[in-house]
Amino acid sequence: MTFDQWTRQVLDRVESALDHYLPAADVQPAPLHDAMRYAVLGGGKRVRPLLCHAAGELTNAAPEALDAAACALEMIHVYSLVHDDMPCMDDDDMRRGKPTVHVKYDEPTALLVGDALQSQAFVTLTSDVFDAQHQASLVRELALASGSIGMAGGQAIDLASVGHALTREQLETMHRLKTGALLRAAVRMGALAGETPSADTLAALDKYAAAVGLAFQVVDDILDVTADSATLGKTAGKDAKDGKPTYVSIIGLDASRALAQQLRADAHAALEPFGARAQRLAELADLVVNRVS
Repeated sequence: MTFDQWTRQVLDRVESALDHYLPAADVQPAPLHDAMRYAVLGGGKRVRPLLCHAAGELTNAAPEALDAAACALEMIHVYSLVHDDMPCMDDDDMRRGKPTVHVKYDEPTALLVGDALQSQAFVTLTSDVFDAQHQASLVRELALASGSIGMAGGQAIDLASVGHALTREQLETMHRLKTGALLRAAVRMGALAGETPSADTLAALDKYAAAVGLAFQVVDDILDVTADSATLGKTAGKDAKDGKPTYVSIIGLDASRALAQQLRADAHAALEPFGARAQRLAELADLVVNRVS
């Protein structure tokens, strides 16, 4: 199977699973469930679900277990996007090529969509595709990654940094929390969904995820100044307009491109102990970085 074929297979599985794990649109309160499905279904790169499935191949995780873990990750990710787009945060009106939830519906609905998706993620992880031990480990990984020492904490630093100069080290810390924590969780949860991975396996996957997570943000910063809104599916140039510190603003465009390539090489190096078994993870590192040249 080629990488493109594998990717399409995983994306089709995840889309079907999301449809299954989300409340149906006709279940009360129907307007809230309709908005949740609008936010989640039919869009996005699904990088976290892809990473989850790829890592699960290393521990022989069942596809159904990986589907559930991937859906939980995507629900947390989308909840963060819905809240991030609200007027009290980044105040954006386009996401994934369509109106943001607070524009399509209203601000109270957007707030509740995020809240409900966060809860639904943990409902999904406690489904009967996992035994109690797997449920506990996966819930802990996702909770840590999405809380104050992970994604939410990174968002807090991001909001406090608008209009302020950050050092490169401070910027990296922010992004390792805001973006990197959930990407790391995607890799770890994929591995934890199968046979118990060794400490060495998790350590190597952590190195890989750290490189890919940072590369993802560096590339996003590059695209914010080089791509148009139609390509991005969100408003281009908004970081600079809002006075947000980025890799491009701190080290420049050429250095940011070079950093992305170095992080790609670091990700590949971390996978060397796994050999050909980590092919999909290596290809995903390429996918993340090759969004820009």
